[in-house]
Amino acid sequence: MTGNGRVVVHADADALAEATAARLLLALVDTLSLQERADVVLTGGTVGIATLAAAAGSPLASSIDWTSVHVWWGDERFVPSGDADRNEGQAQAAMLGALPLPEENIHRMGASSDFATVEEAAFAYAEDIASEGAPAWDVLMLGMGPDGHVASLFPGHEGYAATGADVIAVHGSPKPPPTRVSLTLECIRRAKRVWVVAAGAAKAEVTARALHGDLELPAAAVRGTEETLWLVDAEAVAEV
Repeated sequence: MTGNGRVVVHADADALAEATAARLLLALVDTLSLQERADVVLTGGTVGIATLAAAAGSPLASSIDWTSVHVWWGDERFVPSGDADRNEGQAQAAMLGALPLPEENIHRMGASSDFATVEEAAFAYAEDIASEGAPAWDVLMLGMGPDGHVASLFPGHEGYAATGADVIAVHGSPKPPPTRVSLTLECIRRAKRVWVVAAGAAKAEVTARALHGDLELPAAAVRGTEETLWLVDAEAVAEV
């Protein structure tokens, strides 16, 4: 346990993905035993997509009523639908296409082939969230970049400090592609459970800084109302 949440360490990235997948599925089972629907926010990245693939292949997946699960994203690259950079396409291939999830339960962020501007895509996603009752996300998963960014909230970037909205348009992302849609920090903090998933030696320095509360890093500022977990491999916490 740190001042910035509980830390769970796994041996390597593969073990992290498998364990996080099991944790996600169990969280959905528990949530649906207490309420009629569950809202989960997915993340991309190597470990994030490996987690989704492990979840799809788990025997636990068959114990979930997927018609009661709604799937969202923390951020998305504003590129055409079908582009390999799209988080939702990777998630579709890794997990969503293998599960009996109704299409209307999959809340994809807008693509540049569907919206003239990223602002329009961000507004549409905010409208989608509002139309579903502005869910207090049951599980919100975040990957973390080597610079300490989460979703598309980057250190020193104006999006990190954005207030008064659930969704923002991001221009000039330090990591390509430069134009994105992202949940805001305010929206992320509405989640019941926030899980930051990180693996690899390249994340070691920023993991240590974030866990020690360095608020220059967006990863240090995220938290859940009921649970904040850092799900990491041994290399990612080598400098903690």
